[in-house]
Amino acid sequence: MMIRLPDATGAVREYRPRTDAPALPAAGEGPLTSRIVFSAAHVVADPYADTTPDGPAAVDWDATLAFRRHLWSHGLGVAEAMDTAQRGMGLDWAGAAELIRRSGAEAKAHGGRIACGVGTDQLTADAAPFTLDQVRAAYEEQLAVVEETGAQAILMASRALAACATGPEDYLKIYGELLRQAAEPVVLHWLGPMFDPALTGYWGSTDLDAATETFLEIIADHPDKVDGVKVSLLDAGREVALRRRLPKGVRCYTGDDFNYPELIAGDEQGFSHALLGIFDPLGPIAAQAVRTLDTGDTAGFRARLDPTVELSRHLFQTPTRYYKTGVVFLAWLAGHQEHFTMVGGLQSARSLPHFARAYELADGIGLFPDPALAAERMKSLLAVYGVEQP
Repeated sequence: MMIRLPDATGAVREYRPRTDAPALPAAGEGPLTSRIVFSAAHVVADPYADTTPDGPAAVDWDATLAFRRHLWSHGLGVAEAMDTAQRGMGLDWAGAAELIRRSGAEAKAHGGRIACGVGTDQLTADAAPFTLDQVRAAYEEQLAVVEETGAQAILMASRALAACATGPEDYLKIYGELLRQAAEPVVLHWLGPMFDPALTGYWGSTDLDAATETFLEIIADHPDKVDGVKVSLLDAGREVALRRRLPKGVRCYTGDDFNYPELIAGDEQGFSHALLGIFDPLGPIAAQAVRTLDTGDTAGFRARLDPTVELSRHLFQTPTRYYKTGVVFLAWLAGHQEHFTMVGGLQSARSLPHFARAYELADGIGLFPDPALAAERMKSLLAVYGVEQP
């Protein structure tokens, strides 16, 4: 079978999909041991809901929770209600709170590891400007919801705090107050502006070196309340430098979807754990790679994971914040959901050539459990766009 795929130049060429079933790992092999690995999971929209892009999200809860069980079955943790779940890009706080409660209960029922995002997105832009007290109260409300579920808290970067903070001292104040009252150690999340332009200048400076010093000062002041840091700057060298300066016992969770194999493998001075959006589509492959690393076989780990980087870099290309569209697209092709619909209508955020290349790269690395199903679904999307097939 051949598929005609469009490319970025407007040309259409033929591609022959793989026909062999890929050697994907079976579920249920137990936990990973050498690294803590979280997949930041997407939400599945309800395709039959009569919604608008700026209205409340309509979520297919059965499919959304089934996908989390899929990740847990491979030994991965779930990082819930993060930016991969479209926080602030289709999923509001009311929807995120329900997602946290439902996923928290599902994690208890299935013994799955879960950590949940704590932010301030109930402070919507139409109510700006905000005060530091409002930001703190919003964080506290969300922290209480997460702690009630028994999940670990991830303190996400706040658009509202970025908008109202006047300098590093405001970040030291807000994060210090939150860490003092947290019941258990949390993960601090540094999300760069490539993922969300509203976070430019986070930690009080657009100078990343100065921002790093403030970030490290917060951790140094409360090392017993910080389980780890999640760094999403797409800069491997900066992450390694930060990792080497963390207090003993504070983990680094890479959020670098460009350089994750080398960062997780590490060096003689340490390594990163993982909290990655790309491990949503790559879940079984990522788990297989880390199980290889569990045996001490770093070369085997890299051999399995390195070939996935081209796909990841494609999905996370500029504008990076729209990577979520590619993640859900691949979930549909892989058979994890029956449609390609996203909350907020975000399925329109990438072009047909982008989808075509994502399909080709994913097929090439054996990502799809059923290559024939993926090919038929890809052909159906191409038909909607008017691309005739042989």
